[in-house]
Amino acid sequence: MDNKIVLFFLFLLLPFSFHAKEKKVVFIITDGIPADCIERLQPENISAVAREGGYSRAYTGGEIGGYSQTSTISAIGYMNILTGTWMNKHNVRGNDGLSPNYQYWSIFRIAKEQDRDISTAVYSSWTDNRTVLLGEGRKEAGNLEIDYVFDGYDHDNVNFPPLKDDRHIYRIDSLVAEKAASCIRNEAPDLNWVYFWYTDDAFHIYGDGKYADEYIIKTDALVGKIRDSVTYREKNFGEDWLIIVTTDHGRDNTGHGHGGQTSRERTVWISSDARNLNRHFNGGSLSLTDINPTICRFMGFSLPENVMYEQDGVPFIGKEGIYDLRAGHYDDNIILGWKTYPGTRSNVDIYVSFTNNYLEGKEDEWIKVGTVPSENGKFEFDTGAYPESGFYKFAVVSPESHLNVWVYR
Repeated sequence: MDNKIVLFFLFLLLPFSFHAKEKKVVFIITDGIPADCIERLQPENISAVAREGGYSRAYTGGEIGGYSQTSTISAIGYMNILTGTWMNKHNVRGNDGLSPNYQYWSIFRIAKEQDRDISTAVYSSWTDNRTVLLGEGRKEAGNLEIDYVFDGYDHDNVNFPPLKDDRHIYRIDSLVAEKAASCIRNEAPDLNWVYFWYTDDAFHIYGDGKYADEYIIKTDALVGKIRDSVTYREKNFGEDWLIIVTTDHGRDNTGHGHGGQTSRERTVWISSDARNLNRHFNGGSLSLTDINPTICRFMGFSLPENVMYEQDGVPFIGKEGIYDLRAGHYDDNIILGWKTYPGTRSNVDIYVSFTNNYLEGKEDEWIKVGTVPSENGKFEFDTGAYPESGFYKFAVVSPESHLNVWVYR
């Protein structure tokens, strides 16, 4: 009888023992640190994150000479990450006079549009990240509300009076790190963004050298505070956290400047503790726009088709699909070409729109024009089968990823 009672209670506990871990994300932007500096210095905490998952160079700046070419400037880089799109879509073109196109949803709006409650947090040394780039409280940005906010310190000249070499910004970064570490440890919001500013200033002032190196290491220590809180949550609460640490742009050959399309300015990096990194992560085409769809996949977020078809990135975790979509002309037709990882076999659906109304907050009509095996790597679109148009917007969709490209004629 006693054995039967024990078995009965074990049976009741089975559903709880197989309960999936609660998933949470923190992504950290460390401003303006070139990939070669990370690789030379091997900062302790960024490297520790990578040992759990991986580290890879990535790119920013869109397609050189193409419609998606994107300046390598800070706020632009943040928006590449937040929206998974390049500048031609999100419309942030510098650090001043900001006019984001909120039609391209940020990861925070995506989170809040889910059919379940997702708690969010922003810890930032630059208040505009929340108030302008995310557009918190703005109707056009979906009346977004952030649950936990730690910013505004850049406007506080009493507690953070200007210091030589702008070192008050590092003091702000340090407070941001403390607030992030405490909130994650005690409240554990589901989606967390941490932004550290001072490394960019260090390079602007002194360029490549010992000073910038010093503050890369100091900023890495701030990353460590956040990592410690994540480790605490995983150990004591059984949560499953994804950590992503990255930067927004590289630098010119002196280390002082950025904004152009040189290789060093375009080269960025991503360190993540994800244990299911796919071949895209180290495949040579990783970009900042891949962070948004990666978070969406990890968190199980669903997206409306019109939002999904506009994203320029693909996930770097889980099963990889097609990538590197290109378009060219052949006589009067348009040839779409893409790459497929060896062993990837699935069908891809091709859609076309002859308008770009989405840019202005209106609807585009997507017409399905074909389905082909992914390993074909190409599709020929017969323009003569449709009314003449000077613009074509294509979405190529596989079960694992979705790509898009614009074509002008």
